[in-house]
Parts: sequence; structure tokens; C-alpha cells
Amino acid sequence: MDGAWRQSPWECLRVGSTGHVADFDPSATPGFGGDKSDGKKLLGDIGDELADLQERLFANGRSGDHRSVLLVLQGMDTAGKGGIVRHVGGLLDPQGLTVTGFGAPTKEELSHDFLWRIRKALPVAGRIGVFDRSHYEDVLPVRVHGLVPESEWCARYDLINRFEADLVDAGTTIIKCALVVSKDEQRERLAERLERPGKHWKYDPSDIDERAYWDAYLEAYQAIFDRTDSDAAPWFLIPADHKWYARLAVGQLLLTALESLELEWPPADFDVDEERKRVAAMD
Repeated sequence: MDGAWRQSPWECLRVGSTGHVADFDPSATPGFGGDKSDGKKLLGDIGDELADLQERLFANGRSGDHRSVLLVLQGMDTAGKGGIVRHVGGLLDPQGLTVTGFGAPTKEELSHDFLWRIRKALPVAGRIGVFDRSHYEDVLPVRVHGLVPESEWCARYDLINRFEADLVDAGTTIIKCALVVSKDEQRERLAERLERPGKHWKYDPSDIDERAYWDAYLEAYQAIFDRTDSDAAPWFLIPADHKWYARLAVGQLLLTALESLELEWPPADFDVDEERKRVAAMD
């Protein structure tokens, strides 16, 4: 069993089976029986499966199938969301993948309801969409820093649940992953960014300020899990101190979601035998 999953990430990382986020071990590797080299190899191995299923999804979308997949990535600063996008998203065909990052809302976005910019970025039929941060920002820093009244951000949980339920009903499979990094590991990653000029662009002095709200963020995350986890739009808690494990876990979750769609190649809308004859007769 070494070098393989001993338990499905869909089971062992699902919020509810992981306990309270404040007691979660970000350095653990739940369900996996191997080490870093095993994990990196396995991620590469599942790349062909991901690519095949993604192509089937894309082909079906071109043929009128309304289904799509949305992968939501949330996490503290330095938790590795960008690495997930590069290393998991990099296994996929760019033409069938849409990646959207959500930062502080613009003036135009603030003039609309908080889901307006999210709706604009949703994956169309046949596509996989990845959100680097998401609509959950509107119940995370907004809550922690009191950017809107409590009555407003508190009402958003129900709005999010209805929004996601509508997406699922319309054919979108939703996978929500919260990457959890320890304070010690975050400190090391921030220090590394300062030591490497090529990483300076990723360093934001405000990340240090946000550490003062660490416990408040954990409370906000727990409220999200308690209020918005469902079988239709599940949350998964990803230990992120080991980047290789986090990337493997998210890749496996995405693979499981695609497998659940039971995708077949769309049937030809032409006479295959007749077209074979025509091709054979070409000059």
C-alpha cells in the first residue's frame, strides 16, 4: 500500500470527518501511504486520466451537454493556491480550463451584489473552472475585519447555499477546498520570498498584519464549513504544509469528481461508415 491512497481523499478530507479546523494538523498526510517522491509520481500518473476525462467533458460540452466542473480554492496567505493552479491545472488542456483569481473587489464590482463578479466567471458547459479565492471572501475578510455589518455578511451564507444549489441543478459539479497551513510554515514561506528576488513580487507586507487575525480567520472558516458544506457542494480540508501532498490531494479530488460524471465520448452526428468511404476516396 505504500505510495498509494489507503483511504479516498473524498472520505478522509471531507469536512465533518476532519474535526474542527482549529485542531487540524496542517503537516499531516491523511489517507496517503507514501512520501514526497511517491506523491509527486502519483500526481504525474493521474495526469493522463485527468486529461482524458477533461477532453470527454469538453467534447460533450461541444455536443450540447450542459455539465461543467468548478474547483474552489481558499486558504490563508502562502497556503499554496497558486501552486495548485500550476501543478494540477497544468495537467489539463488550457482550452478546456478557465482560472479566475479574486482579489479585493473593484469599484464597479462593489456597485453590484457580491455574487455578480462570481457569476461572470463561472465555467461554461464542458469546461473546468478554477477559482483562486472566491465568493467566500465575502464571509472571510469581510467578517474578520467588519467591512460590512454582521447582519449583511451573516445573510450571505444562505445566499451562497442557494447560489451553489442552483449551479448544481444547472449541471455544475462543485468541489471546494480549504488549504490549511500552519503559522510556522507560513513564516518560513514568507521568509523565503524575501530571500529570493524572483519571489519578491509575491510578498505582500499586509500578510504579516493578517497574522494577528489568525484565530479570527479560523473561526470564520469553521462557520463557513458549518453553514455551507453539503453533499451537493462539499468542502474538503487540505493539509498544506507539504505542498506535494496538497497538490496530490486536490488532483485526486478533481479526478474523483470527473469520474463521477461517467463521461462517455459523444456519439457522431454523421454516418461514420459513409465518411470513411469519402476519406478513402480523397485525392
